[in-house]
Amino acid sequence: MKTIISAILFFGISLSVSSQTDTLSSDTAGIQRNDTLVLKQIFNTALTSGKSYAVLDHLCNKIGGRLSGSAEAARAVVYMKGIMESYHFDTVYLQEVMVPHWVRGAKEKAFFKSGTDQIPVAICALGGSIGTKGKPLAANIVEVNSVAQLKALANSEVKGKIVFFNGAMNPKHIRTFTAYSESGEQRWTGPWVAQEKGAVGVIVRSLTTIVDKFPHTGSMGSRPNTKGIPSAAISTFHANQLSKTLVVNPKTEFSFTMNCETLADTLSYNVIGEIWGSEKPEEIVVVGGHLDAWDNGDGAHDDGAGCVQSIEALRLFKVLNIIPKRTIRAVLFMNEENGLKGGKAFADSVKSQNQNVIAAIESDAGGFTPRYFVCQTHDERLTKASAWLPLFKPYSIYAFEYGHGGADISPLNAKQTLLIGYRPDSQRYFDYHHAGSDTFDKINQRELELGGANMAALVYLLSEHGL
Repeated sequence: MKTIISAILFFGISLSVSSQTDTLSSDTAGIQRNDTLVLKQIFNTALTSGKSYAVLDHLCNKIGGRLSGSAEAARAVVYMKGIMESYHFDTVYLQEVMVPHWVRGAKEKAFFKSGTDQIPVAICALGGSIGTKGKPLAANIVEVNSVAQLKALANSEVKGKIVFFNGAMNPKHIRTFTAYSESGEQRWTGPWVAQEKGAVGVIVRSLTTIVDKFPHTGSMGSRPNTKGIPSAAISTFHANQLSKTLVVNPKTEFSFTMNCETLADTLSYNVIGEIWGSEKPEEIVVVGGHLDAWDNGDGAHDDGAGCVQSIEALRLFKVLNIIPKRTIRAVLFMNEENGLKGGKAFADSVKSQNQNVIAAIESDAGGFTPRYFVCQTHDERLTKASAWLPLFKPYSIYAFEYGHGGADISPLNAKQTLLIGYRPDSQRYFDYHHAGSDTFDKINQRELELGGANMAALVYLLSEHGL
């Protein structure tokens, strides 16, 4: 009898979720009692029978780093397309994208001389850098803490030397992305400024809030028709060690060897899955993350987590028999890390096909505990989303506020599309960001599933109520 009653209750819940024609009174503006029921079922299912953790396990441990143009990226496309198909989305397809193909080559080597000793240090080439053609590049060092400080130096103080950017991320910022943005100029534009002043190479302190021996890579800003100079990230532990040595001996020599190079652009794909809307299929809600990842780690937090959470959001609709009023679309973007070609190709297709994407949610801040959503708007759409906050507070989301939605969705028309960023707790994110330590063992299953459920909940409300 207990089993029969449970089955009847489940059937009743499923029916109420799938029937989008029920007329229920509102508890608050924009919130219906049915919404509370649906969200509860989304979270219950995600936390008891979620699939994103297992999918991420395979993506990280069976495929690994997925740099654009690599064999691993190609395998990831096939794997994630197969996962979407196994979830029986209404449509699953690939969108062609031509992507840059930069390769690291043989592992980098570096050391500095302290007296007669050679002190080895951990470095990794910055994305897009040229190599040293397999031969050591050795020179004296000029240390600076910012691009502005470098610009203030005379060219004669820089010419023929290796510039060492040693500006640390500011630990006073509670939101670590603010500190990352402030320090990121050293990696993004620093190498080009150093080249203009006659430097022969660049070493950049890793953009992380901790002291460890993992160098954290990342792209340099593009500079057309300029080859650049060899540029690498150095671990924070060795950056501190090098800086202390320079105080004692300003003429310390640094030597590094890199084998990286840029090959011809290659064909890759965005991976896309959809569930069609039942009432307003022409209005589309997008959720996504980027499938590519740096090759020195597994891309677990950046951004395998965002990818598996995005397709989990649609899977939850299927298993709970939720029929969205508006079309919902999961997009796994290719080439966020070193070109944004996937995001641009997707936005171009939306524009060329005159599609009405009313909202796009991006998860690219790690798989940690949920905290808030940011909306790239100050208009009434933010007010509408904020009215849903009472539904999310039981599930660790405490705010809807203004902020940057995300890199891959940024090429979309922000006036037409509400750009939303999912923001988990950021305190540990830069421990692993772009480093060899960004591996699957750093993922907490419950945190990951909570994030996917929160994204699914927001997708549901957007698909149900629109903007």
